[in-house]
Amino acid sequence: MASLTEKIDSREWTTGARESVVFHYILEGVADDVAAKTLLIDSTAKKYNELEREECTLEPIVVDTDTDSGLWDCRVRYVKPEKIPPEVGESNFSFDTGGGTQHITQSLSTIGRYAASGTAPDFGGAIGVTHDNVEGVDITFPVYNCSETHYLDDETVTATYRATLFYLTGRVNNASYKGLAAGECLFLGASGSKRGEDDWEITFRFAASPNRTDISVGSINVAAKKGWEYLWVRYGDVEDTSSHTLVKKPIAAYVEKVYQEGNFAGLGIGT
Repeated sequence: MASLTEKIDSREWTTGARESVVFHYILEGVADDVAAKTLLIDSTAKKYNELEREECTLEPIVVDTDTDSGLWDCRVRYVKPEKIPPEVGESNFSFDTGGGTQHITQSLSTIGRYAASGTAPDFGGAIGVTHDNVEGVDITFPVYNCSETHYLDDETVTATYRATLFYLTGRVNNASYKGLAAGECLFLGASGSKRGEDDWEITFRFAASPNRTDISVGSINVAAKKGWEYLWVRYGDVEDTSSHTLVKKPIAAYVEKVYQEGNFAGLGIGT
């Protein structure tokens, strides 16, 4: 009956970029080399400690075909699998929701007003009001940053296509794109390099900011603002009847378009 026994000097490790380990065995009870090879393969694991079986070798020590018996010196080598480069058409994706920083001069609401004596002036939500100015404060604003790496063939990445990437950089989507409504997605640009002769690796970077409606600015209601439009507030001196003083309050709000729109279908990486 055939048997496979691991030798005492087995499990010979090699460290480095391609880590490997070699198992040593003695196989006995079979004379045919093909049968011995099949038995060795079937009796050893395909993987060991995250390494993959690369090769099996066996050498005859004693073989007697008349009695159908034999003794074989066997080795099985496991190695760290090599990284297979992505193929054309494949892609990967990364994102973060860390947000961006925005300077605001208007709060969502004033929680409390306190004065050393009498009544504290009501500034209508203005932040950091001085005698001449409204200083405001920097806050973390919801911005969704993401990047996609795509592998495109050389026929796609023409001079015209690269010019399209340049043209769309710094523009917002004019239609729904990758689940984001028109005006919410800002294309930050792309960087790419050619791999060999036939294809390109290109990383596309985006930022997203939500569209908003019914924004309260003091007593003013701003009907709508797209994600990358800019909202600013003009303040004026208004008499606060409760404290009998002149205070800075919002007297007008403006929504400004600061980015051009673009058709992101021209990026060629989905909709």
